[in-house]
Amino acid sequence: MPRFAANLSMLFTELDFLARFPAAARCGFAGVEYLFPYAYPKEQLAETLRKHGLTQVLHNLPAGDWEHGERGIACHLDRVGEFQEGVERAIDYARALDCRQINCLAGIAPESLPLSRSREVFVGNLKYAAPRLAEHGIKLLIEPINTRDMPGFYLNRQDQAHQVVQDAGASNLKVQMDLYHCQIVEGDLAAKVRHYVPTGCVGHVQIAGVPERHEPDVGEINYRYLFGVLDGCGYNGWVGCEYRPQAGLAPGGTSAGLAWIRNYL
Repeated sequence: MPRFAANLSMLFTELDFLARFPAAARCGFAGVEYLFPYAYPKEQLAETLRKHGLTQVLHNLPAGDWEHGERGIACHLDRVGEFQEGVERAIDYARALDCRQINCLAGIAPESLPLSRSREVFVGNLKYAAPRLAEHGIKLLIEPINTRDMPGFYLNRQDQAHQVVQDAGASNLKVQMDLYHCQIVEGDLAAKVRHYVPTGCVGHVQIAGVPERHEPDVGEINYRYLFGVLDGCGYNGWVGCEYRPQAGLAPGGTSAGLAWIRNYL
């Protein structure tokens, strides 16, 4: 049975950020993930996790100026130094939070750089980051993201991501398989899971309903079936719940839409 982590960047947003941790624990989640921890002292986050018995499953490397539309800098030639500084900062937080996975957002491909050169920069940055994280027992993840939600994002397909992993050649470098993004770009989800998960190259899975990115039981994906496929493939990692609760659930907020997960928790 999958282990589910609440994505606190999307769930429980009716609450202040630090109040989302106990809310997730009260709803039965054992793990949490979110985009970035860097706005809060690592000691405060670590104490919050400890107090509520939660595992920090995942956070991202620093990804540039998120508020102004940047979505990662790993494929940007002129940001390599900043990327490497971000790796060290991410390790510092991950160690304090006992977080064993860090995701690297490739970023929106620069128009001024040929895609082949952006790829070289991306692979080179991964070759720097993965060994540094490995020194601390941390996995590095990369994530294909659909171009509807993030137009111009460099990494879009599962085969593309797995080829990058092979080219970077680091044993702790894995693919974050977000089934929401995968359905929009490629579809054929069960076949994709059966193809890639048994290879050991999928480090983390995320879910959301398609097309609106609401609860997983809303939309065109049969997640109950896919959870069985994941189990059949021997997947024992976390499944991140990275979706936007339907606005109509207010005033109950996120918890009002968790009927789909109660049997699993």
